[in-house]
Amino acid sequence: MPNTLDDIFTEPDFSPDTLANLGPLRRLAGVWQSDKGVDINPKADGSERRVFRERVEMTPIDPQTNGPQLLYGLRYHIHINTPEEAITFHDQVGYWLWEPATGLIMQSLTIPRGQAVLAGGTARADDKRISVEARRGDTRFGICSTPFLEQAFRTDYYRIDITFNDDGSWSYVTRTDLALRGKEPPFDHRDTNTLRQVGPPVPNPLVGLPKGGKAG
Repeated sequence: MPNTLDDIFTEPDFSPDTLANLGPLRRLAGVWQSDKGVDINPKADGSERRVFRERVEMTPIDPQTNGPQLLYGLRYHIHINTPEEAITFHDQVGYWLWEPATGLIMQSLTIPRGQAVLAGGTARADDKRISVEARRGDTRFGICSTPFLEQAFRTDYYRIDITFNDDGSWSYVTRTDLALRGKEPPFDHRDTNTLRQVGPPVPNPLVGLPKGGKAG
């Protein structure tokens, strides 16, 4: 593959089969559910613990290139509500991405409260534990929020740790450092859950096309 500093335009050859080239992200592909998630979130008089239901859909996307950089990934949607309420408690969309050449993993996420995050880390293809993180102000892996969130609920740090379990499930812990207006120190906001597969992954569209990548 050309040196990315010398040649930023030439695209590499690649396999169209995303599922076979996702490295550590392969075990996230599919549809997942759990009704035993736990959220510790801030309230005016302290913290609140809530149990939540979660559904996660992770769909393989076609390989992506930035000139010589090759990425395989999953498009995802997370929907969360609670046993006592059918309304949405949390909604999130984004991508998990893997760069085989370097071991880089990335998570991009957006939530409909006016916030976007790009988090990064590194891993090996057979790792049973992966982590990505982002910090406010970092121009590589950072956090972007609306003016209101910056003033009232500023997110200074984000991290997610995922563990792939021997029974095929996966568990996560997310941590966000929230600087709440008028309160010290920052609130340690955490979510945890273990998800089990309820639907298999569907191959990315390019896998079903004839050689050459064009529909007949």
